[in-house]
Amino acid sequence: MSKMIDVGAACELLRGCDNVLILMHQKPDGDCIGSAFALLWALESMGKRARVECSDVIPERYKAFTGDYTPVDFQPRFVITVDVASPQLLGNLQAAWENRLDLCIDHHRVNTLQARYTLLDWDVPATAQLIYQIVKELGVPFDNRISTAIFAGMVADTGGFRYSSVTAQTFHIAAEMIEAGADHAMVNTVYFDTRSRPLVELDKIISNNLEYHFGGLCALVTIYRADTDRLGVDEADLDGIATIPRRIQGVEVGIVLRENFDSYRVSVRSRDKVDSSVLCAKFDGGGHWGAGGCTIQGDDAAVRQALLPAVGQALREAGFNWE
Repeated sequence: MSKMIDVGAACELLRGCDNVLILMHQKPDGDCIGSAFALLWALESMGKRARVECSDVIPERYKAFTGDYTPVDFQPRFVITVDVASPQLLGNLQAAWENRLDLCIDHHRVNTLQARYTLLDWDVPATAQLIYQIVKELGVPFDNRISTAIFAGMVADTGGFRYSSVTAQTFHIAAEMIEAGADHAMVNTVYFDTRSRPLVELDKIISNNLEYHFGGLCALVTIYRADTDRLGVDEADLDGIATIPRRIQGVEVGIVLRENFDSYRVSVRSRDKVDSSVLCAKFDGGGHWGAGGCTIQGDDAAVRQALLPAVGQALREAGFNWE
């Protein structure tokens, strides 16, 4: 069983380790990437050897704040996961490292990793905020790279500081990172002001695929592989798609289904009354109150048959009645 520790204890472990492998979750997002690289550069500035690995390629758009990365070759002696809530999220790295994890750093309410030590704080809106605390406790200076990576991670998991999980401390840290040299304009341009042409074309398809359930309390969009393949949509371009159904007035639960061969990746976004993480946990997923995800095996019809009754139940339990 993993031992729960605080930031101070995590820093003691980091001071005493070397040859550090930092693992990200599959299909890494901005928080995961920003957290991993900020920690990488902090450890390197302490004179330690470290590298970042992921089962998937880092999306091109995020190289704006990671740069071209060439990992150092060494035999790992200390293995860390950042922003990884379950072993399955390690992808094809799971078999090699699941039973060799030394430290888990995460902010998801449900975490099933069994590392030797776990630093878990679900009150922070992004793992990058935990990495900030670690870097500060270690006494590592916040240079341009580290501060930009931390800022990018926080922006990613807070939707640009819009979600209810954001606290006053989040804004204080963001301001400190800007003062330290974070390229906040570049980060916001990457996230919010740059849309590829294929994604613009996909927006038209999404509008046509939009459907409503439970008296309009749930909006659902399905994205099929045939469309993304035909348009050449980059995986990273789909990061912000999950929030689209929830933006609609009157919608409490927004769902995006993304076809993936014999299964569908399900992204759930909810407002204040429905816990997305609890809903997704019914399908071996997880996440946060307002944002969760899972994977459901089967074709389009089978996935809907499994998922929609659970959504209806969650809405009823939250006090909604549409009949």
